[in-house]
Amino acid sequence: MFISLCLAMTAQAQKDGGISQKMLGEIQKEQKLTPADRALVNAIGANAIDDLAKNRQNAGAFDTHFSIETKKQSITDQKSSGRCWMFSGMNVLRSDFNLRTDSLTVEFSQAYLFFWDQLEKANLMLQGVIETAAKPIDDHMVQFFFRSPISDGGTFCGVADLTAKYGLVPAEVMPESFSSDNTNKARALIASKLREYGLQLRDMVAKGKKGASLEKAKTRMLGQIYRMLQYTIGEPPQKFTYAFKNEKGMSVGQPREFTPQSFYKEVVGTPLNGTFIMVMNDPRHEYYKTYEVQYDRHTYDGQNWKYVNLPMDDIEEMAIATLRAGHKMYSSYDVGKMLDRKRGYADTENFDYGSLFSTTFGMDKAERISTFDSGSTHAMTLTAVDLDENGKAVKWKVENSWGAAWGQQGCMIMTDRWIREYMFRLVVPNEFVPEKVMRAYQTAPVMLMPDDPLFLPDE
Repeated sequence: MFISLCLAMTAQAQKDGGISQKMLGEIQKEQKLTPADRALVNAIGANAIDDLAKNRQNAGAFDTHFSIETKKQSITDQKSSGRCWMFSGMNVLRSDFNLRTDSLTVEFSQAYLFFWDQLEKANLMLQGVIETAAKPIDDHMVQFFFRSPISDGGTFCGVADLTAKYGLVPAEVMPESFSSDNTNKARALIASKLREYGLQLRDMVAKGKKGASLEKAKTRMLGQIYRMLQYTIGEPPQKFTYAFKNEKGMSVGQPREFTPQSFYKEVVGTPLNGTFIMVMNDPRHEYYKTYEVQYDRHTYDGQNWKYVNLPMDDIEEMAIATLRAGHKMYSSYDVGKMLDRKRGYADTENFDYGSLFSTTFGMDKAERISTFDSGSTHAMTLTAVDLDENGKAVKWKVENSWGAAWGQQGCMIMTDRWIREYMFRLVVPNEFVPEKVMRAYQTAPVMLMPDDPLFLPDE
């Protein structure tokens, strides 16, 4: 009786969608290996897939000339951290400073801004927990805060909000620490502490605590997070002495005393918010509409990530105009797709995975996004474009933040056909935004949830 019941349950499980013996037999019947198949088994078992799938017809030398190229600057290195958004944003700021002064250079401290980024994200999480404390622990938004209490990823919106609030300091004033270069361990410990604090805040709300009591508790909790950041990143300076340098590295003028805020005013000027728009190419959503991502910001009192969705033709038109004027731009991509890392060259024809596995990979951009197969993973600084005789883009170049020894002397070259498949975000100064696009950006945004496949932070 017991055996019969088990067999009946097994048959029911197979009927409901399990792999039955019959199904397995049909699968295996189709997998008879030919001698060529066995050679592939041996080759793939002993080699990297990319080495075998590399398209040899596309593996030769490629053109590195660009008809429009912004001024070169030193290449940075984010090392083992997810701060590409910060490095790319600061690359834009220091390039604009050099363009404006026509002689002075500066490198900013990523460690300084990262300290405040992490503290602000901790506050955003704790305040979010307070505001959703009446909801059950398995509520969608409650889980959003606890699933990822803090990250080192982000977008240009974070650069805009954080620099306006905390200013900037030169790299030599607050250099990198081991934990700012290697963020995983410290971030994991802080995240664990924030989850613990989150539960305490929920318990306080459940017991009827309100207002000042919750604010006092949150302040105490943030004090501990501040201490952990002090230990791992360092103490942010309140004032410092600095002399600007020219492009030869020679000091210009006498050293002057700055605060981070006065230094920001000197090198950037006015706050960044309101001087740019972010554009996106997301073929899942209607074009020429503005979208806003709920809770997708770096500071609680800052700006949600807002963008106008555009076809790639419009995005490329603005990018070309901005580069022509000498300005670099923050941009983001699905950088791991079809990238020849040894050459720093991205092209849709670099690899032929379909032939290697006797299949096809046929999803379009919208389908890849919808199924989490593709999304923005890395921010880089758009710095050059090469145009054909009709003024159409052939290839593009970005400054990366993986060190000067990587790729094309720290840069990456991308064909236009790759850009159209794997580029997502671009930050454009207002002066290069056409009136039609600006009107679309200024309309009331459609609110989207932060766990959308495309809204993972750039790392």
